[in-house]
Amino acid sequence: MTAARATNRYYQGPVTDHFDGVRFFLANQPQDKGFLELARWQLGGGRKDWPDSFPSPFRDKPPAEVRDLRSTLIGHASFLIQVAGLNILTDPVFSERASPVSFAGPKRVNPPGIAFDDLPQIHAVLITHNHYDHLDTDTLGRLWQRYRPTVVAPLGNDAVIRAEHPEIPVETRDWGGSFDLGNGVTAHVEPAYHWSARGINDRRMALWCAYVLTTPAGTVYHVGDTGFGDGKIFRAVRERFGRPRLAHLPIGAYEPRWFMEPQHMNPEDAVKVLEIIEAEQALGHHWGTFRLTNEGVDEPPQELAAALQVAEIPEARFRPLRPGEAWPPSA
Repeated sequence: MTAARATNRYYQGPVTDHFDGVRFFLANQPQDKGFLELARWQLGGGRKDWPDSFPSPFRDKPPAEVRDLRSTLIGHASFLIQVAGLNILTDPVFSERASPVSFAGPKRVNPPGIAFDDLPQIHAVLITHNHYDHLDTDTLGRLWQRYRPTVVAPLGNDAVIRAEHPEIPVETRDWGGSFDLGNGVTAHVEPAYHWSARGINDRRMALWCAYVLTTPAGTVYHVGDTGFGDGKIFRAVRERFGRPRLAHLPIGAYEPRWFMEPQHMNPEDAVKVLEIIEAEQALGHHWGTFRLTNEGVDEPPQELAAALQVAEIPEARFRPLRPGEAWPPSA
């Protein structure tokens, strides 16, 4: 008897150059790691201790509106981007854990850098992918109840959100698609070297992405999670959108490299991306909030400083933000 062909629980659509009818993929990206490789990592040692608390010295109470551009790290990959009168959240996670359950899984070691009650009116939420440290359905429910924002996500993630919150409409787009957020701001959905899953049987059944925001105040490139790969996707962003005014680049969750390299950049990779896209300013995130991998809690900014020195790039041009820290700092 022939085994039943796998089906996609989140998305049904035509086969494309990055969707085989069941799973999404990116050409030339290495294959998924299997159970034996996961066990080798988990049992292989080398995991640095993290403190139970790693408080940030910053705490932001953002203005209600910004006409130019302001970006504040809430924690991990959660940013508040304020531009052209809009307030936009990326991958908002206000929960205590990045986990499907409240009693186990990665626990934050610092509170959100903006308290939920200090958020201004939220006009839009951008979701990059469905991993629990990026798609927090509890937070989405709270945001919907209070602000009714527009929610944008790559293909298939609407089904993930609807399973918990059927009342929330989600605008989904494929790579290369876009959505008009208003006020001259457009969110463009771009590839990333990553993957998706909420459980053990849904790997790559929902799409993942990075975002480019074209705005009256300049271009913002937000990368939630990615490896460096061959660098092609970053060169394509530079060619299509020009030099970004601001780039959010992940610098954490990168050790051990033999396991993490295809899906998570290290600081040296992030500096290479900065050199390719030629952003005026880069902000480092995805470090120091949830312990996901082997490196120490404060290693990413140290490694970033070393990589910038080698590349002869001033440290001020690529700042590893702490939760609650805003750019520009004087805004």
